[in-house]
Amino acid sequence: MSARYWLGLGANLGDRRAALEAALGRLAVRHTLEAVSGAWETAPREVTDQPAFLNAAARIASDLAPPALLDAVKEMERELGRAPGGIRFGPRAIDCDLLLWDGGEWHDARLDIPHPRLHERRFALLPVLEIDPSIALPDGRALASLAAALDPVEQPAERVPGALVPAREPGGGAL
Repeated sequence: MSARYWLGLGANLGDRRAALEAALGRLAVRHTLEAVSGAWETAPREVTDQPAFLNAAARIASDLAPPALLDAVKEMERELGRAPGGIRFGPRAIDCDLLLWDGGEWHDARLDIPHPRLHERRFALLPVLEIDPSIALPDGRALASLAAALDPVEQPAERVPGALVPAREPGGGAL
């Protein structure tokens, strides 16, 4: 049985757009890529002495349960150059977070869905809202209301022109 997930993608090292497109390409090979936001340039938050991020969101359908999907996206991050053990909230070649799941909530020692900080991060909320403007958390709170409550001066985010195009595996070109 297929489940639907909303993923947050981010990169702030190297060719950020290419990193997002490479991740989308790998997701499209392994899962059904249903929708992709555009790229959003955002300022770093917790560790501010680092380059700006490009962020995006993807909605996928997958036969994997949440823990197995987490394993798959962490492996994808390693394949795309994310070194394990980096600085928490620090620079990264690619990042992929499980934000939401159509199954509602999931909580175990390794994974919490919805993402526990989604409601306080414009860089994650805005891309998800671009692909699903009326989406809500399992508790009924609308993501649009949560995003509107966050200060755009404290959390700047700007939509970058152009669409993200999933790269072909193993690298380069569009699907």
